[in-house]
Amino acid sequence: MEIWELAVTALGLSADAFAVAVCKGLSIKKTTVKNSLVVGTWFGGFQALMPLIGYFLASLFAEKIRAFDHWIAFALLVIIGGEMIIGALSKKEDGDENPSLSVKIMLPLAIATSIDALAVGVGFAFLEANIWVAIAFIGAITFIVSAVGVKIGGVFGAKFKKKAELAGGIILILIGIKILLEHLGVINF
Repeated sequence: MEIWELAVTALGLSADAFAVAVCKGLSIKKTTVKNSLVVGTWFGGFQALMPLIGYFLASLFAEKIRAFDHWIAFALLVIIGGEMIIGALSKKEDGDENPSLSVKIMLPLAIATSIDALAVGVGFAFLEANIWVAIAFIGAITFIVSAVGVKIGGVFGAKFKKKAELAGGIILILIGIKILLEHLGVINF
């Protein structure tokens, strides 16, 4: 996987965390640098940890499924991206109204926003991607995007939440299609 692909994947994965961070910014009376760093650390840390877990779990079974690994990576990215798009287009508002940054509140949010990264980590195992570079990109980009999201939520409100989630879903689907087409020999990047 190329560096630009990792960066785009990281941006796509960070969309959920960005959306929740914007909601956090909305719920906090006064956003501070400390608040932004706390949210960024939670989301960036879990977005880095989950692909690592997925990668190592999939690596245990990689040899047995190498013949159809590209289909697995494609399916996971399309499913995750599709769910993000459906969530972005739904009329349901799932805003986080609790301004707390406690472990009790942030741990479930960090896990929920990083489940898709676990599946992407499985895909990385099949693509033989450098997992250390991948998790560094994903963690760092999610940290930055989430920290900025808190500030944006505090300043601009929720109008960017759905758009970020929609863009992230589209990006993940496009990467999945690219992976499939490369493995089928249709394109060569």
